[in-house]
Amino acid sequence: MEYKKKQGVLEEVSEVRFAIDQYDDIFSDFDPRPDSVRGFSEDFLSEAERAVMSKNSEKINFVIMIEKEKRNLKEETIVKNRLKKYFEKYYEIMKKKKAGIIKKGVYFILSGIILMFAATFLLFNFKQESLFTSFFTILLEPGGWFLFWKGLELVLFEAKEETPDLQFYERMVNSNIKFDSA
Repeated sequence: MEYKKKQGVLEEVSEVRFAIDQYDDIFSDFDPRPDSVRGFSEDFLSEAERAVMSKNSEKINFVIMIEKEKRNLKEETIVKNRLKKYFEKYYEIMKKKKAGIIKKGVYFILSGIILMFAATFLLFNFKQESLFTSFFTILLEPGGWFLFWKGLELVLFEAKEETPDLQFYERMVNSNIKFDSA
C-alpha cells in the first residue's frame, strides 16, 4: 500500500499484481483474432475483479508482471489500451444499466400512485354506485399496489445488485495499468 499526495491530501493507493507467462494469458483461448481486437479471458477478468475488490482503497495500481526476456513494449501498449477501453466501455454500460433500473422503478412507483389515486377518486366520488365504478376500483387498487411495490423493489434491491460490478469497473477505469518484469 502506498500513499500519493493529490491536491494537498494523502490518497491511499493499493497495488494488485498479476504474474503471467505470456501475453496470451490475458486473452481468451477461443478467440483467434489478433490481440488488438481479441476478447479477454474470463479467468483473467474474474481474478482481476476478485483481487481489485478485495482492496479497500479506490485507487489501484494494476501491475501485470511478465519475465523480462518476454516483455514486448508494443504488445504492452496494445494490451494497456485495450484494457482501458474495455473497462471504460463496461463502466458506462453498467452505469446506464443501473440508472435504467432506477428510472424504471421510479416510473412503476409513480404509475402505482396514479392508479391508487384513481381508485381512491372513484371510491370517494361515486361510492360504489354502479357496477362500472366498483369494477374499476377493484381493478385499479391492487394494480396500483403491485406497481408501487415492484417499483420499490427495483429501486431498493435490483439497482443495488449492480453496485459491485459498477464499483469494479469504476476502480479499473481509475486504475493505473502497467507492466513490470517478474
